[in-house]
Amino acid sequence: VAAMARAQVGAQELAVVMTGGHGEWFVQPFDAAGVQTSALVSLAPEAAAAAITPKIVAGSQADAFVALRHTGSAYAILPDARQFLQLAPVHLVASISPSYGRAPDAQIAANRSA
Repeated sequence: VAAMARAQVGAQELAVVMTGGHGEWFVQPFDAAGVQTSALVSLAPEAAAAAITPKIVAGSQADAFVALRHTGSAYAILPDARQFLQLAPVHLVASISPSYGRAPDAQIAANRSA
């Protein structure tokens, strides 16, 4: 989503804000080169608006984020795998791993005796 936004607005600092779970948003800022400047996190909307500073915001919650913050430009962009060539070379790696914005809700049950 960040790469797709950069293709529209040019090499500028921006943030991606996507719908998360439990009423939270997944947020991550990127520098003008398209590299993330901090880890992906899941935050309540008010906390996200306070923590994320780039004026350009892209993603499924971009409009709501800009409205809540009362400043910035929103680009309601959804992920599109066909646009992977927009990614910065640093993101094209041979080894991949999942990225989680929040801890899992499931908990391991304590050992129970029968």
